[in-house]
Amino acid sequence: MKLLLFDIDGTLVHSGGAGLRAMTRAFTDLYAIPDALAGVSLSGRTDSSILQDALAIFALPHSPEIEEEYKQRYFELLAEEMPLPGAGKRLMPGIPALLEALSGRPDVHLGLLTGNWRTSGYLKLADFGLDRYFPFGAFADDSGVRDQLLPFAVARFRDLSGLSPRPEEVYVIGDTPYDIQCARPHGAVAVAVAAAAHSRSHLAACNPDHLFTDLEDTEAALRVLG
Repeated sequence: MKLLLFDIDGTLVHSGGAGLRAMTRAFTDLYAIPDALAGVSLSGRTDSSILQDALAIFALPHSPEIEEEYKQRYFELLAEEMPLPGAGKRLMPGIPALLEALSGRPDVHLGLLTGNWRTSGYLKLADFGLDRYFPFGAFADDSGVRDQLLPFAVARFRDLSGLSPRPEEVYVIGDTPYDIQCARPHGAVAVAVAAAAHSRSHLAACNPDHLFTDLEDTEAALRVLG
């Protein structure tokens, strides 16, 4: 058995900046501050931590209620932004063929481990027709700390399937050092894909268990993931 937990942005899809545009617009709508995320690091981080950093820059308070209000406005705006064209908007190389091949294997189970909030993650996937492959996952709603997300995904898989994977049967697939790092505390297999913001050499320095330039070669990817 293999439980494959995929990151979304830069691993499955590139949303062409829709997420950043929607997050920026939501901040402007609520706080009348333009370009609030310009000084915030985004790659590989959870949406919750991104919001908290932006609020802190402007000495604004954070609470669960404040985050919920922001989320709802962000989701509304993301639904507007996702259908629009954007620079680099695309499915990442090899993803459609790989997911189709993996979904046909009875001993392979697909889920998500992403820094997106659940609703925004599925909005992004649905725009590319990929949401149907992923019945469960772990999201920024579960924790703002990415390293804490994996147990949530495993627990949801267990609830859905009745199966309990061993740590070495859980694979985390992502395009940033954070994806590699979040697998480590849980004994999971870290699979890095250098198809987006981070170079192959940068990811190699983080010592993933497997490293791909991209997932275009379906057969090569299946030898690790299938």
